[in-house]
Amino acid sequence: MQNMDLASDYVRRAHARLAAIDALFDQASWADVVRESQEVVELALKGLLRAHGVEPPRLHDVADVMIAEQARLPLAVQQDLDKLTDASRTLRRDRELAYYGAEDLTPSDFYKQADAVKARDAARLVVKRVRPHVRS
Repeated sequence: MQNMDLASDYVRRAHARLAAIDALFDQASWADVVRESQEVVELALKGLLRAHGVEPPRLHDVADVMIAEQARLPLAVQQDLDKLTDASRTLRRDRELAYYGAEDLTPSDFYKQADAVKARDAARLVVKRVRPHVRS
């Protein structure tokens, strides 16, 4: 792992994207809120891992890596590990569906405001918990 500035860049960009999520929420674009929330969670958690000496895999869900490497993470993060990994796993499942849909599912019809609220709350929580543990 060479570029430690990537960790802070990932977390900075994750934080900036929270405003984009709010803009999508204001437009009632629930599927897009879900999709963008997943990207925020992915960036923030990969930044956290990188900041603590773990090369994040090129996967969208890093929950298993977080659990395997929890001893390398700050105690405050370890205490919230269940919430952080749940956010990663849950939003990963919706990543493609929220963006592309399927033959029998249109994202704008399928995702509701409650889904968007849950996804946005998860993204906010992850960024809030991660930011203090990644140098800026």
